[in-house]
Amino acid sequence: METLKRRKFIGMAVAAAGALTVGSVGGLSLNAFSAETNDNVHLKPFLFSQILLPYPYNALEPSIDALTMEIHYTKHHATYIKNVNEAITAENLSYANAAEFFAHSTGMSPKARNNAGGAWNHNFFWASMAPSSGLTEGKLMKAIEGAFGSIDTFKAEFSKAALGQFGSGWAWLISDKGKLKIVSTPNQDNPLMDNVSVKGTPLLAIDVWEHAYYLKYQNKRNEYITAFWNVVNWKEVEKRLV
Repeated sequence: METLKRRKFIGMAVAAAGALTVGSVGGLSLNAFSAETNDNVHLKPFLFSQILLPYPYNALEPSIDALTMEIHYTKHHATYIKNVNEAITAENLSYANAAEFFAHSTGMSPKARNNAGGAWNHNFFWASMAPSSGLTEGKLMKAIEGAFGSIDTFKAEFSKAALGQFGSGWAWLISDKGKLKIVSTPNQDNPLMDNVSVKGTPLLAIDVWEHAYYLKYQNKRNEYITAFWNVVNWKEVEKRLV
């Protein structure tokens, strides 16, 4: 069964446990993708974990193909989880939660920082998509229209940021003290890290690393970005808007 298959792959990552909110991304704690939140960091280090994929690998077809989803989730993402947790142990990084971890990312080794971003960003990305979730009248639509003028203008600007990100990276919709902004980050950086140019609460993200789309779209990143709008989980994005 598909569910059992997905659970098998989770074995490659640290099993998820409960997380307490220190900061939040709407309905998701900033620590929702950590193995746990520690009250006593001297007893046990904070670790990242891989969420159970919310849908089967083929659920987002034809926009995102099943093979890409499977490889992306079971190979790339699982490796980020493994590597960051190795770095946490080897480097004795004792942080209580994901928010605190990213607040100190500047002084970390490339292995710890880059893989932590890859671990958290992908969990956020999976939850940002769904087979069907239309944008309806509500606080999110009003916020987008207030910030960008219209939904179409927002999509165009977000797509431009994703297409214009040189090399590997991400495009984000964030809330910066209540103001919606579109930003992009290189590699596995995210708007929670302490050294990014614009910080904020992530609401939506698209992965524009080539491994996210190359099997189906080859070098046509623009086609992948266009298809992404078919699978955005608008209900989840709205939950993140506080």
